[in-house]
Amino acid sequence: MALGRTMLGPVASLLQQAAAANRRGAIGEACVHYRRVLEFDPDNEIACTNLAAIAVQAGRLDEAETMFRRIVALRPNSAQAQYNLGFVLQERGRLDAAEAAYRRAIVLSPDLVEAYNNLGVVLQEEGKLEESIIAFRQAIVRAPHRVDAHFNLGVVLALVGDIESASSAYRRALELDPDHVRARNNLSLTLCAQGEFKAVQTLQRQLLAKHPDNAEAHNNLAAALLDEGKPAEALEALRHALRLKSDYPEAQLNLGNALRELGRLDEAIDAYGRAVELRPSYGAALAQLVYHCARACDWTDTVAQERLLAAVRQGAPGIPPFSLLTTAATAADLLLCARNWAKNFAVPDQQVFRHRATARPGRLRIGYLSSDFHDHATAYLIAELIERHDRCGFEIHGYSYGPDHGGAARARLIAAFDRFTDIDALSHRQAAERIRQDDIDILVDLKGYTHRSRPKILAFRPAPVQVNYLGFPGSMGAAFIDYAVVDDFIVPPGRESDFAEALAYLPHCYQPNDTRRDIGAVPARAACGLPPQGFVFCAFHNSFKISPTFVAIWMRLLQNVPGSVLWLLESNSSARRNLTAAAVAHGVDPARLIFAPMLPQREHLARQGNADLFLDTLPCNAHTTASDALWSGLPVVTCAGETFAGRVAGSILRAAGLAELITRSARDYEALALSLAHDPAWLDAIRSRLKQGRASQPLFDMGQRTRDLETIYSRMDEAWRSGKTATAIVIDRAGRH
Repeated sequence: MALGRTMLGPVASLLQQAAAANRRGAIGEACVHYRRVLEFDPDNEIACTNLAAIAVQAGRLDEAETMFRRIVALRPNSAQAQYNLGFVLQERGRLDAAEAAYRRAIVLSPDLVEAYNNLGVVLQEEGKLEESIIAFRQAIVRAPHRVDAHFNLGVVLALVGDIESASSAYRRALELDPDHVRARNNLSLTLCAQGEFKAVQTLQRQLLAKHPDNAEAHNNLAAALLDEGKPAEALEALRHALRLKSDYPEAQLNLGNALRELGRLDEAIDAYGRAVELRPSYGAALAQLVYHCARACDWTDTVAQERLLAAVRQGAPGIPPFSLLTTAATAADLLLCARNWAKNFAVPDQQVFRHRATARPGRLRIGYLSSDFHDHATAYLIAELIERHDRCGFEIHGYSYGPDHGGAARARLIAAFDRFTDIDALSHRQAAERIRQDDIDILVDLKGYTHRSRPKILAFRPAPVQVNYLGFPGSMGAAFIDYAVVDDFIVPPGRESDFAEALAYLPHCYQPNDTRRDIGAVPARAACGLPPQGFVFCAFHNSFKISPTFVAIWMRLLQNVPGSVLWLLESNSSARRNLTAAAVAHGVDPARLIFAPMLPQREHLARQGNADLFLDTLPCNAHTTASDALWSGLPVVTCAGETFAGRVAGSILRAAGLAELITRSARDYEALALSLAHDPAWLDAIRSRLKQGRASQPLFDMGQRTRDLETIYSRMDEAWRSGKTATAIVIDRAGRH
């Protein structure tokens, strides 16, 4: 006992000296005193706690853990001791041990808010997201005004796809702390995901009013402006963001998007390239770089394509499937990419609409969903189909979330639908609710993953049966899409595994056509910029479809057909420049490349009367452009590829009765095109058959095409009503099923 009393003096004195050193900021001196205390009293809690705290601040986490474990051994029933140990274990990345310590702290003190909050963070890092949500909610129950708990809850809710609840959590954090910058930015991201772009702009402008130097706010504002179709305003915001933070890859990506929308393609490509330089693993930027280089017909960076495909195969996020259509992607690559992309649109099960399986009296209600109900290729293809639907058995609804520029195409479609609803201003969930209110039986998505699509509308399941048709040449890889409408040429037998959807096979050809399209008078060759004489090869593709392999073939054709020219669509000035350079590189006079401006459809169809042969390409065929050519009386030579996108022209030609124009290799394609160019009688015979086939060939039989599609819709509905899982639907060529 005497020994114990004699030690009290040195320990107390040393603790006083340590405290004084701490107050002076003499941390090293304080540590010396605390360690001396432990020499006299190894179990001194004050010395252990302070040494641990100093070690944490200094980053000496192993030392801190040793001290906290001493304290836990001394006071095993101390919730604070367990919490402190959990904190340092979390900092060391030992998540399982940290989780255990926090849980022990909560058992010892069920109202220890900090333990719930930190436990939630650890569980999030461990990927135990549902448990993490529970922990944060427990923290909020005990401390409703705790800002970080609301913010953390929002983060995890967003990760599990509960975007609406995440938005509510961020809003609550902002109510408690209006200056919480991260909550405001994260709320903007969740609102963007819901399609509420005006609300995002308001939030970011409020933030910038207080924090004009916040680069992230400028970038988020720009993203919302881009989504609302305001690229010029977005460009200004992005310039601000990059002045504040030049090494900001997300802003460089958005800069590329803004410049692209403004038609400044070369500058956009430079911006995408900078984003990839700043973050080589940035899949979203790499995808845009590859795709827009293809649009510019710039094939110099072959490594970028290889990196993009490698990223897809490694499951990299953020890569839109459409960007792969310009590459050597296999069908397996495309499906994998689509499945990964579909994850962006997942919503919690509790937010998915439920549907009754009992039949509703009356007509089957079909909804067509698109942003392209205006002067667009999809509108041109679909118009007659909508008009021909049997109104005795079907009620046809159109849901538009695209621009309304007026025009004849939109007016025609509005008149064709039984009901036409503009949902452009609605959020994704609101749009889904609007469709659900109409009790649609089958919702047909005409966009897929093409530009400005809104697949999240479909993720809410506004209709019991949902279909991928026409807009996107491939699988959407999404659990919320039940069927894809195809034919047995674009998806040959044995290739069903290339799709996540069940396949619904239309006879002959999956593509509808408009046989009511008007063709103007054929203009003079001179009015089209064509020479008065000579064979005219035509390739009116969107420039991203043009590949170097086929350009090389086209140049050889020009060399082997004296006096011939190649007539191309001028998609953009970059493509024109690069294609001209390619001609020179192949030893062809660039004057033999004639570039056609964009024209209204009637005039575009008419001018094709001056062409002799349409040359297709790979890996992505002509789609609408192929059927346009045939409707104009222009034969098409194609090469069938291995994927949906590379087989569409073959499907169209087969249905037009011209299967002999389908080749299976680049060599056969070139040989066929050359033979046709040298044999005008053969080419005239094909033209004659094509003209006669308008009245007899399946491609142009829109009455039968519509009946076949209605049969498919009825089969889809029957399967749903009977509780069956979606399976393949096949109609034979006589229309029986």
